[in-house]
Amino acid sequence: MGQEPDRIRAEIEQTRAEMSDTVGALGYKADVKSRGKEKIAGVKDRVVGSAPDAGQVKDKARHATSVAQENPIGLAIGSVAVGFLAGMVIPSTRVEDERIGPIADDVKEKVRETGQEALEHGKQVAQDAVQTAKESGREHAQEVKESAQQAASSTTPQAR
Repeated sequence: MGQEPDRIRAEIEQTRAEMSDTVGALGYKADVKSRGKEKIAGVKDRVVGSAPDAGQVKDKARHATSVAQENPIGLAIGSVAVGFLAGMVIPSTRVEDERIGPIADDVKEKVRETGQEALEHGKQVAQDAVQTAKESGREHAQEVKESAQQAASSTTPQAR
């Protein structure tokens, strides 16, 4: 008889712990800004930690030279890719701004709107999930309570 309430308390504590973990996970998923900062910090750490020394640079340069001589088409494709990236980094000219500016502005605005919508949707999903978790916890607690009451009433002697 004394073990039944202890078991129920243990189940309630376990449910609370599981709900706490779930709410914490949902909060983390909804915090897109912090997760982005963590990823950027991780990339930065990897880049800083992987900086080669002079000997490694010379070895890689020799290797790159031999690869370029063996595969000139790959070198050409790589050069085009580097040129494209350099073109993206270099500031645009007045003529480019006049011709491409409105289109680029529209694309940037659409990307911003889409990102904002995704963020709002993510927040709503997280709030709905938290609400569902709370309701599920309440239902489970009510079931445990009813089970405890039934167990208590079945173990007490009935008056005759």
